[in-house]
Amino acid sequence: MLNIKVKYHNPNLIHITKITQGDWIDLRASHTYELQKDDFALINLGISMKLPEGYEAHIAPRSSTFKNYGVIQTNSVGVVDNSYSGNNDIWMMPVYATRNCIIEQNDRICQFRLVKKMDEVNFSEVDNLDGTDRGGFGSSGIQ
Repeated sequence: MLNIKVKYHNPNLIHITKITQGDWIDLRASHTYELQKDDFALINLGISMKLPEGYEAHIAPRSSTFKNYGVIQTNSVGVVDNSYSGNNDIWMMPVYATRNCIIEQNDRICQFRLVKKMDEVNFSEVDNLDGTDRGGFGSSGIQ
């Protein structure tokens, strides 16, 4: 089992727990945010973590985030590597508001999961690839 050290920056923030169903772990807004349509905000998640060596965290909106708040995570998915681990390396969720909304302190706004880092890779230039063409971008190859 992996052990993750978590620093909470707001004593009123509900602590992180692993739910029994699913592999993603919910994160909460550390403060209340009142956003107007077209606002950009960095939602402070109120935590800093020391991730295990060889792992990174991927942060994504919860499936209900857009329905409940009308916000879109501007970078689609956030990546936090284990070197972002200092006391002031606070996790954030950058959002764009498509309508007026209020995100209350402790609302579950996004989720994360741990992912093993990619092995080192080497790129070799070639003139031709030996795979079968599927039809280009946007094609599953099925007619």
